[in-house]
Amino acid sequence: MENIAGLKRVTKTYGGKTAVDDVSFDIPRGSVTAVLGPNGAGKTTVLSMMLGLREPSRGTVELFGRSPKDVQVKRRIGAMLQEVSVIDGLKVREVMAMIRTYYPEPLSLSEMADIAGFSPEEMNQRASKLSGGQKRRLGFALAMAGNPDLLFFDEPTVGLDSTSRRAFWQQTQALARKGKTILFSTHYLQEAEDAADRILLFNKGKIAADGTPGEIVSRLTSRSVSFLADLGGNVAASDMVIQLLSVPGVKECKEQDGRWVVTAENTDTVLAAIFRYEIPARDIRTGQGRLDDAFELMLSEDGNEEAVS
Repeated sequence: MENIAGLKRVTKTYGGKTAVDDVSFDIPRGSVTAVLGPNGAGKTTVLSMMLGLREPSRGTVELFGRSPKDVQVKRRIGAMLQEVSVIDGLKVREVMAMIRTYYPEPLSLSEMADIAGFSPEEMNQRASKLSGGQKRRLGFALAMAGNPDLLFFDEPTVGLDSTSRRAFWQQTQALARKGKTILFSTHYLQEAEDAADRILLFNKGKIAADGTPGEIVSRLTSRSVSFLADLGGNVAASDMVIQLLSVPGVKECKEQDGRWVVTAENTDTVLAAIFRYEIPARDIRTGQGRLDDAFELMLSEDGNEEAVS
């Protein structure tokens, strides 16, 4: 698959502090990549360098094989940043009309309105009078003005209600199906897990994990088997715990909220042991951590020492 963006051994320092530390990655065409990390992890700095807003201290950043500051590159990218600035007095349609003139082959006004879900009445509103959610939608429309091949979304759904959020991600998936390439940052980890086909997880200026949501969850969290047990008689709780802890790959066996929970590398071996030892288990469930569990585990293990954002 063709790569259209990437960093090669990029480092960014501010006043002796390292915000991004020797980072390299490539972004394939048509992919949806979430850039995640705690505050100060370096993700904002990475996105800023990819947009040409900041220069790397070392290393190279390329979009479409060129510098992010190249005019030809700027015509092929769109960005939806956290803050949307508008000119006082202009209507929504006038702001859209002005921005689209900056591009050689822009979307039409009606296409921009449809993408952002603006009604005819909203198009005639003063942009300065829009609500926070409406301004986010306007930012989306402006990011799409030039019909870009590569899109950057920084916290795109902040301030949106659940309906608008759902509509935004539906539009995003439709854009990806058309071959658009999308990078986004978000603090809503469930959105990243649902929308991205790849996650770059940053911590302390480095990439802590890189893979699909499923791969990262599997790598950083544990699997579990939980069940209710009718103990007593021939099976004592202490004996059951000893039996299950003897199973290769089992890390923990404890009672939690009335259920027994066995944490293990392989849930199949736990299930086999339950039947082998004739443990009176019922309502057996298997589980895997989620992305927010992986995120919290990474922070707890690393101490969450903050760098420059």
